[in-house]
Amino acid sequence: MTNIVRIAPSILSADFTRLGEQVQEAEAAGGDLIHIDVMDGQFVPNITMGPLVVRAVRRVTTLPLDVHLMIVQPERHLQAFADAGADQISIHWEASPNLHRSLQIMRELKCGVGVAINPHTPAGFLSEVLPLLDVVVVMTVNPGFGGQAFLPETLPKIRQLRAMAEAGGQPLDIEVDGGIQAETARAAIEAGANVLIAGSAIYSDRHSVEEGIRALRQAVSK
Repeated sequence: MTNIVRIAPSILSADFTRLGEQVQEAEAAGGDLIHIDVMDGQFVPNITMGPLVVRAVRRVTTLPLDVHLMIVQPERHLQAFADAGADQISIHWEASPNLHRSLQIMRELKCGVGVAINPHTPAGFLSEVLPLLDVVVVMTVNPGFGGQAFLPETLPKIRQLRAMAEAGGQPLDIEVDGGIQAETARAAIEAGANVLIAGSAIYSDRHSVEEGIRALRQAVSK
């Protein structure tokens, strides 16, 4: 496991009237990658953004774009997101009946290969595909909306995934997505995560983007 903690500002919580500026603020403040949540109103209740937004964000930042597809039939859209500039794509185990083939497609598109799992999905369900993955996104809330509270019952799953990866000698990124604040970030990192996806903890009227990122880094460096 890498000891380097990376922070992925989630633009779902950004001010979309000045999205480019907010992405650039995150890069200037030391964000490591930009997380883009794509929701279709079917797999999850909400509807958010698509390849056009990914393409626009790609034009304003040099950071890797981490695209999280919360959509049904994600295999139909992998090419479009890769063409738009996604550096890595994560699709949901729960939405992908032909998961193995979808992961192969991502590899052929030269994108980082990821799978996301909902809070109720056991870590062991990934055992057959884990060697194919660059990243696992552990949902620490139920997907669909920002601003939810972190579910502490997901911490044992993070520990199990890290143990599975280390047993196979695999340099796996484990991202945690949902309810990540200074108070929960440290617990997630101690459990084995190394990428913190954070929306409202970074994009908030109460503080600047720089202050939000700094608070997360301080929380996990104590």
